[in-house]
Amino acid sequence: MNNSSRCMYSSNLEDFFLKEDESIFGILCDRYHGDALTTTREAWKSEITIMKHTLEPYRGREGQIIFEYDIPRLGKRIDVVLLLNGIIFCIEFKVGESRILEADVDQVLDYALDLKNFHKLSQDNVIVPILVATKYPKTTSVVQMSVYDDRVVNPLMTGEAGLLEIINAVITRFPSEKPVDLRWIISPYAPTPTIIEAARTLYENHSVEDITRHEADKVSTDRTIAYILDVIQDCKRNQKKGICFVTGVPGAGKTLVGLDIAVRQTYQGQEEPVSDEGAVYLSGNGPLVAVLTEALAQDNYKKCHDRHEHKKLSDSRREVSKSIQMIHSYRDNMLAKIKNPVENGVLEIDPEKAMRMAASGFGEVEHVAIFDEAQRSWTHKRLADYLKRGGTYGNKLKVPNFPISEAAFLIWSMDQREDWATIICLVGGGQEINTGEAGISEWINALNEQFPHWNIYISPKLTEPEYAEGRVNELLLDNPNVTYSEDLHLAVSLRSFRAEKLSAFIHALLSFDAKAGDLYNEIKGRYPIVLTRDMDKARAWLHSQVRGSERTGVLVTKEAARFKPLAVHILPSGDENAVHWFLEDKSDIRSSNYLEDAATEIQVQGLELDYTCLLWDADVRYENGDWHYYRFNGNTKWNELLNNPEQKKYMLNAYRVLLTRAREGMVICVPTGNSNKKANGFWEDSTRLPEFYDGTYYYLKSLGLEEI
Repeated sequence: MNNSSRCMYSSNLEDFFLKEDESIFGILCDRYHGDALTTTREAWKSEITIMKHTLEPYRGREGQIIFEYDIPRLGKRIDVVLLLNGIIFCIEFKVGESRILEADVDQVLDYALDLKNFHKLSQDNVIVPILVATKYPKTTSVVQMSVYDDRVVNPLMTGEAGLLEIINAVITRFPSEKPVDLRWIISPYAPTPTIIEAARTLYENHSVEDITRHEADKVSTDRTIAYILDVIQDCKRNQKKGICFVTGVPGAGKTLVGLDIAVRQTYQGQEEPVSDEGAVYLSGNGPLVAVLTEALAQDNYKKCHDRHEHKKLSDSRREVSKSIQMIHSYRDNMLAKIKNPVENGVLEIDPEKAMRMAASGFGEVEHVAIFDEAQRSWTHKRLADYLKRGGTYGNKLKVPNFPISEAAFLIWSMDQREDWATIICLVGGGQEINTGEAGISEWINALNEQFPHWNIYISPKLTEPEYAEGRVNELLLDNPNVTYSEDLHLAVSLRSFRAEKLSAFIHALLSFDAKAGDLYNEIKGRYPIVLTRDMDKARAWLHSQVRGSERTGVLVTKEAARFKPLAVHILPSGDENAVHWFLEDKSDIRSSNYLEDAATEIQVQGLELDYTCLLWDADVRYENGDWHYYRFNGNTKWNELLNNPEQKKYMLNAYRVLLTRAREGMVICVPTGNSNKKANGFWEDSTRLPEFYDGTYYYLKSLGLEEI
């Protein structure tokens, strides 16, 4: 018996037959974390009996059997893995079930794909997903490799009576496979979970080791998390205030780092939150907060329900929202405690609106606050205008003459704690997509001018041009409390596990870098990027790519306007729509997988899909060697933007965001427009002339993009 923590039981076939069923069952019960439900225990007994009966003809053969194999850091377990004749059998049991459900087929195929894509010692062997609905009366008769040429067999379905028949058929079909490496069970595993999967694992386990680490790569999330936790402990130990600035390439895991720290600091390895040690993850990204909160709440509710614990979904939502919050709500909670109107430009707590606490003073905020996309905090003007009119996000509090920026106010809020506090600012470069975003210099100025007692820990990359126009060194020159650390930079993209160079290619594409074509050739074999002018072809390509529970969706910019002729509609605003789009499965028409509602950069920033279609409209066009920017007037024509460099930057960044949302591949659809003319010789649709699109299409084609 292998004592690896990767599974609950494993042995070679001979030892499996020699050990009593009750003994194997006892090991499974002992190694289960928590009390196994009656249904789980009964399922284990059935699986042991079925596997012994099925494998009797293979008794004495070389092979391994593994029960409850853990897929590290993704929170999944495979019921049974059988390593036999050089073949990896992934077996999922549905004990007592007489039907084959699509969701169950997707589940076992997902396991096989996880092994193929992330499990080093599975990459060269045939992987066979088998769904066993024990009372199902039929057995799949055709054993066929998938069309993807990745050595994963199409899922096979059977009842318990047909399992031996399927195993025999597979071995007959693939008779001379090389043996599976004997170290298979401890193989390096390098998953890059979606932000939703990773957050679920973090939240459920309260502590996760190396959730994003590629074991073969120099990925620094672990080091970054450890450094920040040390800063937090130093602030606590010495009763001081500290702020960390974390930078990273797109998709490097900044949000995961923030969520990880929030969970670790709040729970510190315990089952319940540690009293007055809490951390909160804050974001101004409404769809991201809504999707993560709902995903975590549903997952928590389901697990409680499975354990027969009485809990309402609303209770789970409330519990999750303590750790993940909208930055506006957090900010407005502190605004309600200030003296209003503000006198002499100085913010003060109004003792009639707040209660003084023994350790924290009037702070009433967590010890640790993590601000995601900190560069997007509002300028003084935008915040002051917002508060002057009484807000637009449900906050009706009017504060005339508000004196400081949002960054300064967030630091001020944490500074009200009289014991200690730590702020973590997660900083993205080149991702600004809204007006009124202050950039990181606003944080630096606030620290220099108003909070000189705060200790500053920053990434050396913060001095590069995309952050504060490259002026960070200059701004911090006279501040004695600055510590630079490489540990605060995340250098490797985790979002696209097949294409580390994707962000470099997108940057080259958008900036007309001569290296774009070469970068495309480097990544296209591992990460397909294809081109089309036909949305029907784009949809067909996406449907042909996704397997199991992989997600796909259509993306457009918020400035796009002429998509209805292509049977595409914009996903309505409102966070609940983003929740359905990202979380519903392919049986629900609100799901992204239906390819009917397209999401914008506002709705998808910080989130991701497996495969995407970017529908490139006439808002940003390639003309005469440069990008030209247009806005639709809402009814008859596009007007070119000529003198608004800030708006142009936002519009190009929108395409940067959308082009980096796919984990596994994408299709770019540049429409042909409408070339028809009416009988009188005028255009049938003057808002979609071919010339609006052709330049962009031919530019992308010139980079070598394969057309479908």
